[in-house]
Amino acid sequence: MVELHKPVMEKEVLCCLDCRPDGVYVDTTLGDGGHAEAILRNLSAEGRLIGIDWDEEALERSKSRLKDYESRLILVHGDYTKLADVLEKTGYRLVDGILIDLGASTLQLMEAERGFSFHHEGDLDMRMDRHRSLTAKYIVNEYSAEQLAEIFFRFGEERFSRRIAARIVRERKQNKPIKSSREFADIIKAAVPARFRRQGGHPARRVFQALRMVVNQELENISILMPQAVSRLAPGGRLSVISYHSLEDRLVKHYIRGKSGHCSCPPKIPCECREKAELKVLTKKAIRPSKDEMKSNPRARSARLRAAEKIKKAELKEGE
Repeated sequence: MVELHKPVMEKEVLCCLDCRPDGVYVDTTLGDGGHAEAILRNLSAEGRLIGIDWDEEALERSKSRLKDYESRLILVHGDYTKLADVLEKTGYRLVDGILIDLGASTLQLMEAERGFSFHHEGDLDMRMDRHRSLTAKYIVNEYSAEQLAEIFFRFGEERFSRRIAARIVRERKQNKPIKSSREFADIIKAAVPARFRRQGGHPARRVFQALRMVVNQELENISILMPQAVSRLAPGGRLSVISYHSLEDRLVKHYIRGKSGHCSCPPKIPCECREKAELKVLTKKAIRPSKDEMKSNPRARSARLRAAEKIKKAELKEGE
């Protein structure tokens, strides 16, 4: 059995959520169930955790891991971009806390057959939800060099995006369609100048990340999910979001800031932002993992945690 990794910033997440024993909480990206287990340990028999994941295999793993908390756990196979619908179906219109962990599950990344890993041989798939049609294999073999370079640069911040894209197109024309993750990783490595191959980890890391984000529409999903999460928080409820990419973190930061009353009104016009504020920012700067955690868990190195609290009407009046 594969050892489950410790969830990223577990203590910090629990501190931001400030779980009430009888509260109702949502883990929108259940994954390996690590954060869910930490939350469940803080709930009484009256408390509830709703765990959502679009990967059926992840749900099965979490079900086994969280079996001791079965009575206070509700597992849902679904897309987190449909959070409002999920909560309606479970009977909880408002909840006391929502966790969004935007990283891929550790075990997903380790499963060779899913194509997420550049270390293992597997089908170049990268779908978290296998019911979706778009795969990494299709993008790699059908997109133009310009489209590939744009993806690698925008979503992976890959400095050699054009070189890599050109090499991919050349390889698929000269040889055959690129089908496996190991084959694809080797092509990327060959495209990167030799003196840069030993810097910053495997040379394919950024490209694989970019493809995963596009296949699963990860940035678009954040924009769809955040408004639903805020609307489904009860007054005083907490929202905690962990991101692993600068583009993700920027989206989260700007959305929370925009909902916190930060003034964006034109000059010389009376400010209306404060009156419309829905959130109170709990993290002025993103929380980063400790040095010890980054050393023991390399996956945590790029993690950023931001949190906010739903404003109570009485609290808003007092601050006006």
